[in-house]
Amino acid sequence: MKSLLLTNEFPPNIYGGAGIHVQYLSRELAQLCDVEVRCFGDQKVEEGNPTVEGFAADRSGYSAPDALHSVFSSLQNCLDFNTKNIDADVVHLHTWYSHFGGILAKLNYGIPLVLTVHSLEPLRPWKREQLGGGYDFTLWLEKTAIEMADAVVAVSKETREDILRLFDVDEEKVPVIYNGIDPDEYTPTEAPEVLDKHGIDPEKPFVLFVGRITRQKGIIHLVNAIQHLDPDTQVVLCAGAPDTPAIAAEMSEAVDRAKEGFEGEVIWIQEMVSTEEKIALYSHARVFCCPSIYEPFGIINLEAMACETPVVASEVGGMKEIIIPDETGTLVSLEQQTESPFEATHPEVFAKDLANAINELIRDEDRCAAMGKAGRKRVLDTFSWAEIAKETLALYEKVCAE
Repeated sequence: MKSLLLTNEFPPNIYGGAGIHVQYLSRELAQLCDVEVRCFGDQKVEEGNPTVEGFAADRSGYSAPDALHSVFSSLQNCLDFNTKNIDADVVHLHTWYSHFGGILAKLNYGIPLVLTVHSLEPLRPWKREQLGGGYDFTLWLEKTAIEMADAVVAVSKETREDILRLFDVDEEKVPVIYNGIDPDEYTPTEAPEVLDKHGIDPEKPFVLFVGRITRQKGIIHLVNAIQHLDPDTQVVLCAGAPDTPAIAAEMSEAVDRAKEGFEGEVIWIQEMVSTEEKIALYSHARVFCCPSIYEPFGIINLEAMACETPVVASEVGGMKEIIIPDETGTLVSLEQQTESPFEATHPEVFAKDLANAINELIRDEDRCAAMGKAGRKRVLDTFSWAEIAKETLALYEKVCAE
């Protein structure tokens, strides 16, 4: 068995959960079968398993609107994925950036197509801010790829329900295979020098956010919650890679307002930190907060839990399957309505509810410690990349046999 993984993100070019997924899945799959990764970038690993090759389209001659550059360059990369001969038994796609490449591989090389849904374009309408008319194209591309795939992997039960609701796919073609975590890498780590580097007071508890600056991650709601936090709390926002300049400006203005009205410290780390620093921040935080308005899985919650940090998260998507309320963290309702499923119905209420949940845990160090222990145990018991790789290989064997 040989698997070809097509992806935008792969180390060292990772900015989200899908990239982390491919990084660890490819590593564990390589213990079970041959794996080749084709990705966006200049990566090159010709020996060993997995092998890796990056592709980078030349945008220098583009005269299309800027918002369309990422769309057209992705299509060019996907074409280049296929002009190099494919000798795999199955092609496995990750995010819409790679979907065109998988369509070409299935039709031209006659191999089964497996697609993992990390998020769904119809449930991310804010992407129009980033892609303009290209968003309509990604809607079509995703629908086409999903409906012609031999298997569509959902990363949570709720994501599976969304797939079956939004697309014409047979139920038996949509298994649920969770994301995972490496608990040997993500483990409680004492590293006070990381706190010192970023100006974090080790004597005061802090709530941590880690993620991109995007509508989906709901970071603005956490920033708006700061005014309601206890004044001796530190807020550490490890937030970079904004989707658009407009979102970057909105975030900057919101943080400035929050600092003016808050007696505690707000520390904004705008660069994407290394994995080692991220683990240190998770480990030293009293509470981790994930205020996403849409989150098919939420791998960052596993990262925090593996580092024995309780989680305060919005009650959406896969986070309802990861976090056990009052045992490993707290879930906060968005009070969503069907006619407005992409935002908090009452954002000011959601911000206050986030703050109340954070305050409750921040004030109780012993409870946080107990939740942290329970969270790591849940990670060890349920979210193993080794087991996920076995499930994925079994799926490859099934679609190849069929």
